[in-house]
Amino acid sequence: MSGPARRKQVAAIVTEYRSDSHAEVILGRLLGQFGYHPQIDVASLYLDQVPANDMGLAEAQAHGVAVCTTIEEAIAIERNGSSIDGILLIGEHGDYPWNEKRQKLYPRRRFFEEAFKAMDKLGLAVPIFNDKHLSYRMDDAQWIYGELKKRGLPFLGGSSIPLTPQVPDYPTGKLNKVQEIFVISWLGLESYGFHGMEVLQSLAEQREGGEQGIVSVQALEGRSVWAAMDQGKVPEDLMLQALQMTSEEIPGHPRDHVDIPTLFMVEYRDGVKGYVLQLQRFVKEWVYAFRGGDGEITASRCSSEPGRPYRHFAELTRRIEQMVIAGQSTVCAERTFLTTGMINMSMESLHLGKKLATPELSTIRYSPAAAAKAQL
Repeated sequence: MSGPARRKQVAAIVTEYRSDSHAEVILGRLLGQFGYHPQIDVASLYLDQVPANDMGLAEAQAHGVAVCTTIEEAIAIERNGSSIDGILLIGEHGDYPWNEKRQKLYPRRRFFEEAFKAMDKLGLAVPIFNDKHLSYRMDDAQWIYGELKKRGLPFLGGSSIPLTPQVPDYPTGKLNKVQEIFVISWLGLESYGFHGMEVLQSLAEQREGGEQGIVSVQALEGRSVWAAMDQGKVPEDLMLQALQMTSEEIPGHPRDHVDIPTLFMVEYRDGVKGYVLQLQRFVKEWVYAFRGGDGEITASRCSSEPGRPYRHFAELTRRIEQMVIAGQSTVCAERTFLTTGMINMSMESLHLGKKLATPELSTIRYSPAAAAKAQL
């Protein structure tokens, strides 16, 4: 009679692990915290930085997780004679520099490079999770995406926000012939703007024929946002419909309350227009509205949680476990590469003050249907 099946185990490579960090809200769940019941185990932990408020060392000791001094050592760890079954790259938070484009220089390419090198040395080919976008540089993002595709590795990346319940829910068929999508986001331009881009793309990819690529992006900031709206270049009606979906009452029109709004505009190859409006602290969640082929407007919100226990990370953690166990991701790498390009090129547009063509993104084709079949 055979014994119970061996639980899969992962190596965690993180920038920093402190309270309310992405490392805590993901790895904490895999360690049985936040009321979560994990199906896989954390075998090893690499900490790129250990700040004064670090909690990673104590958590590792309390749960029997090996703390490693290099990424290779973390990936090479064995438990009961078994190698790891997955790698988690959580390159968010920490004391890293900023560039002139207002992007934080997280070491995500270095994490991937060292992970690939260790896997090659050890003869491993295991699923990889990468928190948020691939890199702040398009060259690095293209290299990472190329390596993932060449190696054929199961991969899950991106934001937790599109995985949340949509309130109210609606038939996805309403997106078949979508014309315009307007997402309202908040806080950090790049960090939270990426979440907004992921919400936008999770909707856009549902249109008939799937994703066909993006031809340009443009960013506006400050009064130019409202000027473009007044000139009819930006759909104010969609913004107002989206704002009606907020779970908390808002004080009025954002132009009277937001000092420096930022608007990212995305043009798809098939003519669909996407907008992500950053409203600082005017809202505290992601809401959106879109115009269908018949002109009808549908609006909803992503039911996330701005405070502990950050329940939207529970679904992301479940997807990570599912990929490690089943060897198949529910979100394709093409989406993560595309949204990486969307935020990177938008930050470039904001820095240069002009509209930018995006040839790197114009040839991306994918359908979310295949990945959706992997959902439990």
